[in-house]
Amino acid sequence: MRYELYYWPSIQGRGEYVRLALEEAGADYADVARSERGMAAMMRMMETKNGTPPFAPPFLKAGKLVIGQTANILFYLGSRHGLAPKAEAGKLWVHQLQLTVADFVLEIHDTHHPLGPSLYYEDQRSPAKKRTGEFWKARVPKYLGYFEHLVQHNGGFYLTGRRLTYADLSLFQIVEGLRYAFPKRMRAFEPRIPGLIDLHDRVASRPNIKSYLSSDRRIAFNEDGIFRRYKALDL
Repeated sequence: MRYELYYWPSIQGRGEYVRLALEEAGADYADVARSERGMAAMMRMMETKNGTPPFAPPFLKAGKLVIGQTANILFYLGSRHGLAPKAEAGKLWVHQLQLTVADFVLEIHDTHHPLGPSLYYEDQRSPAKKRTGEFWKARVPKYLGYFEHLVQHNGGFYLTGRRLTYADLSLFQIVEGLRYAFPKRMRAFEPRIPGLIDLHDRVASRPNIKSYLSSDRRIAFNEDGIFRRYKALDL
């Protein structure tokens, strides 16, 4: 099957978690909106009233299925490409971890847009600075500390043990993104999460991921995505 991934063509965003899974799996897929007339095709699919129209990107077309929401897409791909356990309990556990990642991603976004996405960052600088301070004081230790404990408890390889899952790929992206958006803060925090840093490095060295990261399929971080670098927030 050739998958069709629909997401904004100039940012990593939430679509990147799906891209990483597809790349690790060696799946055949098209990043539709990055092709000619792809954006128009994506908008038509969201505007349709038939079937199961997605609310927003990312969404994945798999045969006749149209699947929306990052965690839902990964739940679908995981069992089909060896990126999730076979047993139901294991599948649900990895899905639960991915939903926790999704919660964290929202909090990361809100560091630079605490008053909402309809306003520019320049319109909410002061609240963003306050939100970022609280984020690094309380939220980062809570989330990354939780994932660090899981890695250490399972032998220091991956979240659920010795086998990679899509949740591990997502944590790789979290570390990459925080390093980009908050290089100073992240550099100071990393000694507290050695297991996650090792996990990040282990994922980065996997052949398919390594090839993807060096290709033009990997969109560079920029100030339009979830992870944004503002010097005033990285003190």
